[in-house]
Amino acid sequence: MARCLIIDDSSVIRKVAKRILSSAGMMVTEAATGEEAIALSAHEMADIIILDSSLPDMESSALVRELMALPADFKPHILLCLSALDLGAIMRAKRAGAKGYMLKPFTRTQLLEHFREFRFAA
Repeated sequence: MARCLIIDDSSVIRKVAKRILSSAGMMVTEAATGEEAIALSAHEMADIIILDSSLPDMESSALVRELMALPADFKPHILLCLSALDLGAIMRAKRAGAKGYMLKPFTRTQLLEHFREFRFAA
């Protein structure tokens, strides 16, 4: 079973994404802040991480670097989630190790398509 971590300060976004991914057979955990995400990931790294581009406590590219630097058997696929297209934020996150991005609000189809691209969903 694929494991996913949703990092977003919006409880609504976390709830919607969790409902979509759980119904597709994934194990989902949530974090509202970057610090919470680091603590969760240090304990157990997710296969894929959906990361809000505008967390209140940490810049997204800095969080990507910290997540990628954690000791783990594998590196997660990190997907940056933005509410508006920001090429600078996307490039910084990709240079830090993110694999892609998507825009909010997202649909079930869009979200699951990203997981298929990373080979985590049927």
